[in-house]
Amino acid sequence: MKYRKDKYGNELSALGFGCMRFTTKMGRIDFEKAEREILTAYEQGVNYFDTAYIYPGSEAFLGEVLEKNNLRDKVYIATKLPHYLVKSREGIEKIFREELRRLRTDHIDYYFMHMLTDVAAWERMKSLGILEWIEEKKAQGQIRQVGFSYHGNSAMFCTLADAYDWDFCMIQYNYMDENSQAGVTGLKYANKKGLPVMIMEPLRGGKLVSRLPSEAKEIFAKHKVRHTPAQWAFKWLWNQSEVTVVLSGMNSTEMVLDNAKTASETEIGELTEQDKAMLQNVVAAINSKMKVGCTGCGYCMPCPKMVDIPGTFAAYNRKYSEGWFPSMKEYVMCTALRKDSTAASNCIGCGKCEQHCPQGISIREELKNASRELETPVYKIARKVAPWFVKFG
Repeated sequence: MKYRKDKYGNELSALGFGCMRFTTKMGRIDFEKAEREILTAYEQGVNYFDTAYIYPGSEAFLGEVLEKNNLRDKVYIATKLPHYLVKSREGIEKIFREELRRLRTDHIDYYFMHMLTDVAAWERMKSLGILEWIEEKKAQGQIRQVGFSYHGNSAMFCTLADAYDWDFCMIQYNYMDENSQAGVTGLKYANKKGLPVMIMEPLRGGKLVSRLPSEAKEIFAKHKVRHTPAQWAFKWLWNQSEVTVVLSGMNSTEMVLDNAKTASETEIGELTEQDKAMLQNVVAAINSKMKVGCTGCGYCMPCPKMVDIPGTFAAYNRKYSEGWFPSMKEYVMCTALRKDSTAASNCIGCGKCEQHCPQGISIREELKNASRELETPVYKIARKVAPWFVKFG
């Protein structure tokens, strides 16, 4: 296993175990199977295990497995505060104590502000006393490091990265999202600040393996260097020195062994120009199924009406490449789960964005199209509820 250092010199396995997608039976985690997968990962050198308060049964299961096998002090635990569920400092404390109880531990190694959406959400937490609470927990040794996980565009990510003296962060990042979400801009910005970057959705929830178009599969098959699509996706990430830990929601021992092998064999900078060109061709093949040729460069931003243009087009395209639900989930995250909406329907047609688009996209027209298809009754309900949800938890 390869290891990469965090802000304080701790060595973290390049492959992290994402504890959200364990196999279930009758609505409960299949204990024996999932325990075997965790132990296999540990035997392969994985020492970073990521869970969250809202993952059903995950924290309690992980805590039981680590205690039963005497592994707690041999690994790092990452879990998350669902800031959107708390209304007071007492609420923060209550959730944290429950997490310690579930995880059967007296401290959390890496504690995330879960899915921090914008600076307004962080300011709300500050008004509840989160800064003093964090300082207290760190002084007591109950929290070792604090960071945040993020879905949204690169500009807001960079603003959030500057909003506090974070110890680490986590972003969605893969070869399809190089220029969307926080993207490579956010990755490099965090690295420049000295922040370790944990990666989620390296396979876009498996879509870069199970839902590739035939044209993309053919490109992989014809390349002179042979790896599976999953291996290429992981190698693309571990090729970059700015990446610290790549999470994988592994739910078979075969998957654990394959991912661990890839992590152990991949060197920083090993991808050739031919390899990178091949992956760009794969991206083009996937994008050919999409509606708007947006690269997510962000030159169109900022919008005077706060429309998240790259985020809107990423979600719009995702509808045609991955389906309605992933598209709607991304659109809600990028435009509704924040104090002020950044939806496509905010557009007033001023045209400032089009003056700067290197792709020559008719942004105003495409925003209308995206609004018609994405701002469904379901979205409108989410948009109405989201500001209340963010403000009051």
